[in-house]
Amino acid sequence: MLRYGLVIAAIATALDQASKWWLMSVLEKAGGPIELLPVFNLVMVWNPGVSFGMFQSGSVWAPWILSALALGIVVVLVRWLVKAETRFIAGGLGLVIGGAVGNVIDRMVWGKVADFFDVHIDAWHWPAFNIADAAIVVGAVILVLDGLFASRGRDT
Repeated sequence: MLRYGLVIAAIATALDQASKWWLMSVLEKAGGPIELLPVFNLVMVWNPGVSFGMFQSGSVWAPWILSALALGIVVVLVRWLVKAETRFIAGGLGLVIGGAVGNVIDRMVWGKVADFFDVHIDAWHWPAFNIADAAIVVGAVILVLDGLFASRGRDT
């Protein structure tokens, strides 16, 4: 399961980083947001904090502290991955690990995280996000679902 989870993590990280480089170029050429659907735009937003812009700070240490925290969590998740018994759990852990690593790369390169996807209804906008954020959310949902439903069939 370790190899499976790490491959999922590598794919999530690669897709995240490739999409960021490509979308930065596309949005720079467009000169601003691109409306794809009435409820979905591509935008360029730099997030110096964590999920949904929380814990933003003007400190030069913030990217390093947030990255160290994320990498510490990744270490814990890899230890969990070593013990994973199913592809479902390994895949969920791989998505969370890959997403975290993708956002750490941004913090190390730019000092903040690049977000692009803007979902909205009229003037209400969900905070912009990226593929790494989506991978983290999907992975976390997988882990919660496993905890709620799959563990019923296992010995406790």
